[in-house]
Amino acid sequence: MDKNLYDLMDWAAIEEIAYSECDRPKKILGSHKVENGFLVQTFIPHAKSVELLIDGNKNPVAMECADEVGFFACLVGRSKEFKYQFIVTYDNDSVQTIYDPYSFDSIYTEEDLSKFEAGINYEIYEKMGAKPMTLSGVEGVNFSVWAPEAMRVSVVGDFNLWDGRRHQMNKLGDFGVYELFIPGLKAGDLYKFEIKTMKGEPMLKADPYAFYSELRPNTASIVADISGFEWSDEDWMKNRDVFQSTETDKSPAMNIYELHLGSWIRKEMQYGEDGEEVNGSVFYNYREIAPKLATYVKKMNYTHIELMPIMEHPLDGSWGYQVTGYYSPTSRYGTPDDFMYFMNYMHKKNIGVILDWVPAHFPRDLHGLGCFDGSHVYEHPDPRRGSHPHWGTLIYNYARPQVSNFLIANALFWAEKYHVDGIRMDAVASMLYLDYGKNAGEWLPNIYGGNENLDAIEFLKHLNSIYKKKHPSSLLIAEESTAWPKITGDLKDGGLGFDYKWNMGWMNDFLEFMKLDPYFRSGDYNGLTFSLLYAYSENFILVLSHDEVVHGKATLAGKMPGATQEEKFNNLRVAYGFMMTHPGKKLLFMGQEFGQMNEWNEDVSLEWDLLEYENHKKMQRYSKALNKLYLDYPALYKLDYNPDGFEWINCTSKDETIVVFLRKTQKEEDTLVVVCNFTPVVYEREIGVPYKGTYTEIFNSDDKKFGGSGVGNKRAKKSVKKKVDGRENSLKIKVPQMAMVVFKWDK
Repeated sequence: MDKNLYDLMDWAAIEEIAYSECDRPKKILGSHKVENGFLVQTFIPHAKSVELLIDGNKNPVAMECADEVGFFACLVGRSKEFKYQFIVTYDNDSVQTIYDPYSFDSIYTEEDLSKFEAGINYEIYEKMGAKPMTLSGVEGVNFSVWAPEAMRVSVVGDFNLWDGRRHQMNKLGDFGVYELFIPGLKAGDLYKFEIKTMKGEPMLKADPYAFYSELRPNTASIVADISGFEWSDEDWMKNRDVFQSTETDKSPAMNIYELHLGSWIRKEMQYGEDGEEVNGSVFYNYREIAPKLATYVKKMNYTHIELMPIMEHPLDGSWGYQVTGYYSPTSRYGTPDDFMYFMNYMHKKNIGVILDWVPAHFPRDLHGLGCFDGSHVYEHPDPRRGSHPHWGTLIYNYARPQVSNFLIANALFWAEKYHVDGIRMDAVASMLYLDYGKNAGEWLPNIYGGNENLDAIEFLKHLNSIYKKKHPSSLLIAEESTAWPKITGDLKDGGLGFDYKWNMGWMNDFLEFMKLDPYFRSGDYNGLTFSLLYAYSENFILVLSHDEVVHGKATLAGKMPGATQEEKFNNLRVAYGFMMTHPGKKLLFMGQEFGQMNEWNEDVSLEWDLLEYENHKKMQRYSKALNKLYLDYPALYKLDYNPDGFEWINCTSKDETIVVFLRKTQKEEDTLVVVCNFTPVVYEREIGVPYKGTYTEIFNSDDKKFGGSGVGNKRAKKSVKKKVDGRENSLKIKVPQMAMVVFKWDK
């Protein structure tokens, strides 16, 4: 080797690179100004020879092999910087011409990194991860990842034979962020990060910020460009603040159809020529399912859909709640562009889309976030704070700014890039309480000795404040199962700032009431009426969700008492009727609208063939009509969160198990009288009414077309001046068995 060249080289640093233990390879590799010109060095394992081709020159310069493992160098006697490529001949005699990855500047500014370190870089996903771009006229992909305790990080993929010695990334200052631009790569290329821990152990990790991921069971990230989709949902987005207003006296109709995309409908399994199953062939693509789902949702008169998590997850049986790819729509159903098409299609049909989102915990899969760089990067280091012993998952360290930044930016990402209309946060209770699901000795109290997770509370407030500032018409919904106060309270008033909270208390009490034999329901009459004591303490959504139709709990129809299916469906109709007329927005899980009898199974389609049977067809017809009633009458939704929108007429008929109440708006003429009978007995009875006038039955769940007996009040009823239920005016009506009946008032 030339002595001048030999003397210029830092042999200790070269050894560090050769052993792939360098966190700042750019200080050695690439072109560096020296006294007599520029020292150009490269490390390409499996290279037999490397030539330097300077732009504008026809003849390449042979580089000297400084180390047989693949380290090459040469001295270029120029006074000014120059653009160059390497001509590499590999040990299999293949030849490749490449630009030097270490000749490109960072895309990060000091401000980017400082804001990320402080937890306030809300668009960090624009730079972190894998970004196709053109730098200095060269096309390629810029990679970056946060791994603060790593010894070394490399990008690996098919493009470098998954060899972690190649493409070692450069650490940016003391921010823990590693970065490298690799020329020639493009959207569609597979990659992972190979991280060598401080113990010298290499690990393969998927990109936490990847926009696209491989179909399970494979776990690589995929380079994706999500900037090219042409949206056409501007009408929906412009008017979304009306469709989803959270103003107390302008509350819109919101009737949500909760579903799991992979089992709403499925295809037949396809088999390859070798007889093996074609992985993923049972799933409909986002583009295929969009028109089918939209047609059904509109036909059934729902306003929104809520998708169980579509973020990438390795295990079908987790239903998406154990996420490994927070920025990746799952590849089970297609590409990021396909999911954008899905969202755009729903909006053009005036259907809102809410996504389930899981900031509470994450799985321990080896390619995921757990022990990301050999240290506790995303999870709390103390297992009493950092793990769920019963779920087997890890808990985020919300006190770490970069972790909260990852999650906050992710929520904003779905609203910004995919136009989502709401985020439903899963398992919020597990975030709020340090002892959630833990026995004595399995948790640590906070600094005040309490069980409140102060870091998680601050995280939720931070997230909700920023989210509503940037996307005020997109909704924030909490699945929170305790009596924690002010979940939907204003942040300025000590609340958490959610728009809505799932009413788990109502769900549990009401289902326990409905499961009782009608003969015994009078003994639990309080379970029917109790929810109205706290109905206005939060902005509630009444939910009958997926959690209620799995794990041996039976479907909603299956929970109902009755010796025959007809009796069960009678119970189910009055249950749905009471739910739809009770204050609060509504959510029902797929399949329950037509009375599916088998529990939900994520591995099979809903039992659509049940609609060949009259009972199920009539139940679906009932659900459709009930949803239409809800949409047509503002009294059923406009004052959901104002006590003026509800008034008891009778909540003391315990023996008959009947309730009578009003739903109202600011206009008297909108008033509805609702009567619910939870026994299989027909009653002739008098009920008090608010005004003198005529009352017309506009809905009856016991109608024959719904599978009922046909008992009802076919003619309009005139009130009489007779005091009943503490009212000056009253009606005499027929109350059908096991039914919900609605009357509309007219002067």
